[in-house]
Amino acid sequence: MAGKAPEDQRDAIDAPLDYRWHLAQSPDEVDTTELEFALMRAFEGFGRWQSECLASVCDLAATGPENAMLHIIRMNDRPKTIKDLARLTNRDDVPNIQYSLRKLIGAGLVIRKGSGRSGVTYEVTEEGRRVTEDYGALRRRLLIAAVEQVPGFAGRLKEARQVLNLLSGIYEEVARVAATHRRGAPPSR
Repeated sequence: MAGKAPEDQRDAIDAPLDYRWHLAQSPDEVDTTELEFALMRAFEGFGRWQSECLASVCDLAATGPENAMLHIIRMNDRPKTIKDLARLTNRDDVPNIQYSLRKLIGAGLVIRKGSGRSGVTYEVTEEGRRVTEDYGALRRRLLIAAVEQVPGFAGRLKEARQVLNLLSGIYEEVARVAATHRRGAPPSR
């Protein structure tokens, strides 16, 4: 804003921001788009947090989803199948899930049990148990302590969880509709 008169600078600062663009024309579209961008930023921040927290307790460079997979395998101290992991993570990219499992197995955090006939399951090793315990302790010390410092945040977290679960269902439904009505390739001439 160099070269502008002081009153022009004030007008520019006081002017409302324009949130409209190709994804957002109406107020509802603006709100939805802003929420989607907030979700993307939260997802990326959450993934970085997971990776850094895990790297603090073990020598494994893992993505957020790979870290989540480790904790889901440990959840309830019960072995999980690939089908369980896909359902619990709301994923359908089985080859990527298998890649993550190989990475966790290679790091000595998870073992594969069973066979194709009896069913293959995955569970954490003793090292995996130690890593997930250390991760949980660091998570409590850093993340949970930070969350507890925000007044009234516990209720807001519960409300956010409910909204996100509702949105997950909405996105799943509209994804099915979009897939059902996807345009095919234009006819060749």
